[in-house]
Amino acid sequence: MLPRLAYLSVTNAFAMLRLLPMSYRENNVEILALRHQIAVLERQLSGQRVRFH
Repeated sequence: MLPRLAYLSVTNAFAMLRLLPMSYRENNVEILALRHQIAVLERQLSGQRVRFH
């Protein structure tokens, strides 16, 4: 439960950062967070790759 709460807190913090004008550095941080979210999702799907439409 605690890891999920921490994960949700971090992802929500990054979502709030998107509301501010984004610099180059902030853009890179958001990309890293999104890549991490994809990696977590792929682990939950037992290694299957996520496909976007």
